[in-house]
Amino acid sequence: MLSTPGARTAWSAGLARLGAERIPAAPEVLYDLASLTKPLVTTTLFLLLRREGRVDLDTPAERILPELSGSPAGASTCGQLLTHTSGLPAWAPLHVLTGGRKERTLEALSRLEPIGRPGGQVVYSCPGFILLGLVLERLAGEGLAAAFGCRIAGPLGLDPRSAGFLPDPGSVPVAGGAARPSVETGLLEEMGLGGGSIHIPPWSDGRPDDGNARFLGGAAGNAGLWGTAAAVAELAAEYIPGTARLLERDEILLATRNHTPGLEQGRGLGWQLASTEGCSAGPALPPAAFGHTGFTGTSVWIDPVREAILVLLTNRHHPGHRGVDLHPLRRRFHALALEEAGA
Repeated sequence: MLSTPGARTAWSAGLARLGAERIPAAPEVLYDLASLTKPLVTTTLFLLLRREGRVDLDTPAERILPELSGSPAGASTCGQLLTHTSGLPAWAPLHVLTGGRKERTLEALSRLEPIGRPGGQVVYSCPGFILLGLVLERLAGEGLAAAFGCRIAGPLGLDPRSAGFLPDPGSVPVAGGAARPSVETGLLEEMGLGGGSIHIPPWSDGRPDDGNARFLGGAAGNAGLWGTAAAVAELAAEYIPGTARLLERDEILLATRNHTPGLEQGRGLGWQLASTEGCSAGPALPPAAFGHTGFTGTSVWIDPVREAILVLLTNRHHPGHRGVDLHPLRRRFHALALEEAGA
């Protein structure tokens, strides 16, 4: 999908689900957005709570979650978590480290060993965003799914059947996912935790591919959001000053400027910047563009110069996980979509 001022164009091809319950790819199908949850939900919710004076970039996690006091995770600031500079690892099987008990999630996070100096490097960290999601839940006094509904989706007029957590496949069409968590199972085996995958609820319609998000009830700071291409475009439009309805101009500029100059990646708050070498933006987008990708095969990129939003939703891991590099496809899609629209 390409969304530009005054126009929105959507293209669909292929099947969203294989097997007996075949579903064609279509604009009304909800896809597992995976890590698009990070900027579209977690970053946006952070900015809204920051406006209320309840949190800021320099707020350490332990100030909101005293259970983490004295740990590297607790010392991580919200700014470091948002920019992936906390030093926390890229991945951790919380569903294993907790013994399958959600009430021990903070304890497991407090035991994570940093892999680098905070602020010294960019290490894309899902545990970091899971931690940030828990911080925001504590501040909001409700779960992420509820906070998204009442603070973001509701005010934007988004129908729950187009964007949300744990969609009901009986009432909305949802794209198929992986039958087994083979990627995470492989990672567990590499860590010597081969049997740990038993703590991940099995994949089923409406549950996210991400094992930690499934373990945490289907909604986490790193993953869990489902949505249509149009809903993604609506949520992403909050990061263009001319189209935003919830976020203010200074909040948008704060979220989309480079907070990591001189480091491995250009990072905003939750967003990756197109100036990052080798990212999926491609030459059709200017260095000022920003976006995000999702493990399941999704992406959204925003060109603030054209005020254009490009959304690509696929389910590359259906019916089984495949190591397909989608960056070339994403770059080609951006070029063709902008050319087609004359943007």
